[in-house]
Amino acid sequence: MPTRHPTTTPDGRRSAPTATTTRSRNLLDPGFELTLRPMRYPDFYERYRDAIKNTWTVEEVDLHSDVADLAKLTPGEQHLIGRLVAFFATGDSIVANNLVLTLYKHINSPEARLYLSRQLFEEAVHVQFYLTLLDTYLPDPDDRAAAFAAVENIPSIREKAEFCFTWMDSVEKLDRLETRADRRRFLLNLICFAACIEGLFFYGAFAYVYWFRSRGLLHGLATGTNWVFRDETMHMSFAFDVVDTVRKEEPDLFDDELRRQVTDMLGEAVEAELQFARDLCGDGLPGMNTDSMRQYLECVADQRLTRLGFAPVYGSENPFSFMELQGVQELTNFFERRPSAYQVAVEGTVDLDEDF
Repeated sequence: MPTRHPTTTPDGRRSAPTATTTRSRNLLDPGFELTLRPMRYPDFYERYRDAIKNTWTVEEVDLHSDVADLAKLTPGEQHLIGRLVAFFATGDSIVANNLVLTLYKHINSPEARLYLSRQLFEEAVHVQFYLTLLDTYLPDPDDRAAAFAAVENIPSIREKAEFCFTWMDSVEKLDRLETRADRRRFLLNLICFAACIEGLFFYGAFAYVYWFRSRGLLHGLATGTNWVFRDETMHMSFAFDVVDTVRKEEPDLFDDELRRQVTDMLGEAVEAELQFARDLCGDGLPGMNTDSMRQYLECVADQRLTRLGFAPVYGSENPFSFMELQGVQELTNFFERRPSAYQVAVEGTVDLDEDF
C-alpha cells in the first residue's frame, strides 16, 4: 500500500503529503512510520536489543548497610546526601516527560521508537530506585515530601530544572517539524537532553556517589548508581547517534549558529551544576569541593562538545581518579556478573570507549 509522505519546499516547509511507495527521506520528516521492514535504521534496533540485555530491578539493590553509614557522616556530608537524593527524586521525571512529549513524537523511525520505549521503562526503574532511596534515607514523611518538592523549595535544584525547561519546552507544543527552524529547535532539545541533563547533570551527581564509595561508604547507593550509570551511558549514546544521523541527512542544520547555541547551552549547564555544587559542598569537604567539581564539569562538558563535533572550550582535566576508573570498571563488571544476577543473560562484546 502506498505511504503518504510530505515534500520539502525551498523555504524548508513541509508541503501536504503526497502518495509514494518510498519511505520517509529523513529521520525528522513529519509522519509516523510503522513498518520495520525494510529496516532503514538497523543500528537503532540493535541498541534496543542491547538495552534488553541490561535488565535490572530495584529489588536487587540492598540499602540496609547504607543506614548505618548515614549515621557516620558529618553534618556537611549529610547535607550533601540530602540535596543529592532530592535532585534524584525529580531529575529522571524530567527526562521521562521529554521522552514521551518530544522525542517519541518527532524521531520518525519505528526502530528508534522501540529503543525509546525501552528507555522509558528504564527511566521508570530509576524513578522507583530513587523513591526507594528516599524512603530508606529519609524516614520522616515531612523530609521526604520536601525532597520531592525540591524543584519548588531548593534554589540550586530549581535553577537546574529551569535550565531544562528553557531549552526543552519550546518543542513540546510542536506537532510536526515543518520548517528548518523547527528541526533546529528539536536538535537543541535533543542535545540538551543528552549532553546537559543525562551527560552533565547526572554525571555530576554520579561523582558525589562514587566519592562516597571511594571512602568505603554507601555501597547500596553505589550499586544502584552503577546500573543507572550503565543505563544513562546507553541513553546518551543513542541520542548522539540520532544527532549523527540528522547531521548526515541534513548537514545544513549544523552551522556556526548551532555550534554557538550548543556551546552556550553547555556553558549554562556547567554554571547551573556548579551552583548545585556550591550548595552541596559548602566551604568544602575532604576530597570534594567546588573548585574540583568545576574542573570535573568543565572536563565533561568538553567531552560532550567533542562528541558532537564541536571544539572544546575549557581544556580542563578530570581531577577525580575514582571517575576515571568508573567507566571501564562498571562496564566490565556488569558483563562479568553471573546471568542469574539479571533477568537476561548477556552475550557479545562491550565497547569500553565511552568517556566517564
